[in-house]
Amino acid sequence: MTTLPSGFARARRWLRDHPLAFDATLAFCVLIAMICGSFADPGKGGHGPTFGTRTPEAFSVLLMVLAASALVLRRRHPMPVLAVTGVLTATEYIFMDPPAPVVMSTVIALYTVASRTDRPTTWRVGLLTMGILTVAAMVFGSTPWYSQENLGVFAWTGMASAAGDAVRSRRAFVDAIRERAERAERTREEEARRRVAEERLRIARDLHDVVAHHIALVNVQAGVAAHVMDKRPDQAKEALAHVRDASRSALNELRVTVGLLRQSGDPEAPTEPAPGLAVLDELVDTFRNAGLPVEVAGADRGPRLPAAVDLAAYRVIQEALTNVRKHAGAGAKAEVSVVRVGTTAEITVLDNGRGSAAGRPGAESTPDGGGHGLLGMRERVTALGGALTAGPRYGGGFRVHAILPLEARTGEPEQPGPAAATGERR
Repeated sequence: MTTLPSGFARARRWLRDHPLAFDATLAFCVLIAMICGSFADPGKGGHGPTFGTRTPEAFSVLLMVLAASALVLRRRHPMPVLAVTGVLTATEYIFMDPPAPVVMSTVIALYTVASRTDRPTTWRVGLLTMGILTVAAMVFGSTPWYSQENLGVFAWTGMASAAGDAVRSRRAFVDAIRERAERAERTREEEARRRVAEERLRIARDLHDVVAHHIALVNVQAGVAAHVMDKRPDQAKEALAHVRDASRSALNELRVTVGLLRQSGDPEAPTEPAPGLAVLDELVDTFRNAGLPVEVAGADRGPRLPAAVDLAAYRVIQEALTNVRKHAGAGAKAEVSVVRVGTTAEITVLDNGRGSAAGRPGAESTPDGGGHGLLGMRERVTALGGALTAGPRYGGGFRVHAILPLEARTGEPEQPGPAAATGERR
């Protein structure tokens, strides 16, 4: 691509930043061109135009100066400038013979109007200007009506309208492309922010599930060890071993979760797979070791679920059993089942705890008295396009039931219903 000289490029930028100065420069150039053209004789005798055989009259010079001066305001007042230059041009055709080329100012003004208005206005104003000036030149001029000077008026005004309309169309096209590019950039930024927010919410849910589950187990086993330390040291050692295993498992899962937040160049994060139903038996054993009898009534043995669905199923069971251990009371039992039904996987966790929903207010309490347990489970399930219900069972106990589609959708998590924060246990 050809590079413009630096001086010319600077001048062009300055004129672009100062449109009034550009219009004044253009008006001066048009005035010089009109004065030079007024010295040309069109050649009435058929010998062709000659230059320097005539001089413009004072009235013609005055009209040319007025018409050129009007062009300074062509951007601010395009229609009035066109009207002024048109009247001055028609006056020149009516009273002067041969006329000076004042029509050049009208061509510039008509181009400005066409480039700054809509197409219907351009053609209405253009046809009106072409008609008036062409008729004035043909009727009042000393040359035959079909002379090239008269036809030139028609051609130049028509080309000014067409050129201005083309420039306006191109400017609108460029503006539309720029607007689409800016909209696409905003959309990409919004999508990036949405994905970051979703990822932060997902990590927060994982951290909640890991901490709530393992800390609850550590608390239970530590209490058992403290209770039997003096009378049954062997059982205390076993409880402390479970505390050690639970804390080690918590640290490993926290390391995996927090590793997602590492920046490039940080030490390499662990690459263990996310937990899923493949390790359901190990999860159930941790609760059994903590003193909660858990029966697996139905475990899915088919092909492994999609990764997101598999993790969500595992976390729902983990959080539900953690709540049973914390809130169902002494002697409670739990039952877990995972069943595929068509294109969905249904996860059910039941318990026979004696406490009511009102007496077991929820998982980790927020400052306003709510909890995050069921809220996190519901968000995790609805984010995949599933549904979760939770509430007291008839005759006592609590039931958590989640339906997860095997083909999980992606999108923003749905907001949980009021029951998740007020009317449910966890």
